[in-house]
Amino acid sequence: MNAPTVYTRAQALPEILKNRIAILDGAMGTMIQRYKLTEEQVRGERFKDHGKDLKNDSDLLVITQPDVIREIHEQYLAAGADIVETNTFGATTVAQDDFALGHLVREINLAAAKLAREACDKYSTPDKPRFVAGALGPMPRTASISPDVNDPGARNITFDELREAYLEQARALLEGGVDLFLVETIFDTLNAKAAVFALDELMEETGERLPVIISGTVTDASGRILSGQTVTAFWHSVRHAKPIAVGLNCALGAALMRPYIEELSKVAGDTFISCYPNAGLPNPMSDTGFDETPEITGGLLEEFAKSGFLNIAGGCCGTTPAHIAEIASKVSAYRPRAKHDPLFSGLIAA
Repeated sequence: MNAPTVYTRAQALPEILKNRIAILDGAMGTMIQRYKLTEEQVRGERFKDHGKDLKNDSDLLVITQPDVIREIHEQYLAAGADIVETNTFGATTVAQDDFALGHLVREINLAAAKLAREACDKYSTPDKPRFVAGALGPMPRTASISPDVNDPGARNITFDELREAYLEQARALLEGGVDLFLVETIFDTLNAKAAVFALDELMEETGERLPVIISGTVTDASGRILSGQTVTAFWHSVRHAKPIAVGLNCALGAALMRPYIEELSKVAGDTFISCYPNAGLPNPMSDTGFDETPEITGGLLEEFAKSGFLNIAGGCCGTTPAHIAEIASKVSAYRPRAKHDPLFSGLIAA
């Protein structure tokens, strides 16, 4: 077995994941929607004359409505979250250029990291440290899939452009005080590999070594991510990054995600497993816009924990602090999944 990675931040995290199931926070978007912010509130005074609509740019809120984001972080921490994600899902030049705000990427990520850091420091105790995960989202452009149905070979972004955008984002998150990185909601593995490349470049450049969690998303009952890989193929495409954990999030609720998290738990023997599903399927008639109550989501993740699949559990779209509190309560009774020897084919020397 390879020697364990020595981290310069979040040094306590590997031991925590060996000894108990750690809790990740829940959805940011669902919580922001509860505030019913207007276009004017999202813009704030600074962007009141900006030439594009900004209501859908939730990442900008770390600048214009920091108290909202701080309050959301603190609600998740009060609910029992060990790890809180920065509000930076779309805080890259690629995504922010759609709002003509690409030039503010460093400022947005720095502010987001500092808000999450302050909240985690407030709630941390010697026996329960809290960790900030710098969130790197999937990007609105993809390196593997053509944007033109009539031209399968067409691409609207290159690998190097993705790498540069992720590097700029990650550099600001690191400066702002994150403990680890979370490359999440991956629907295109090549985008994820660009993020991993950027993180390796950053850590080489700075001498820092942070844990990295990589989380893909299975988009339908085929059990594949959007760019066509099975869960097993996805793992083998990113395992060279030696993530502290690999997992699945978003798209499907826990009930539909079960066979795929079980598969990942079996094949990714030499790392920990994370899982943070949606609160079921979208339902515009419900209070949160999703089907599952906290009790339902908590019960499903309890079954995952009982089956030995989990080291990190949390929630994605539609989940709230109530969901996270229920998940934390339900999985606390179970031991975390233990790492196991990787699978091989052929002969192995004794």
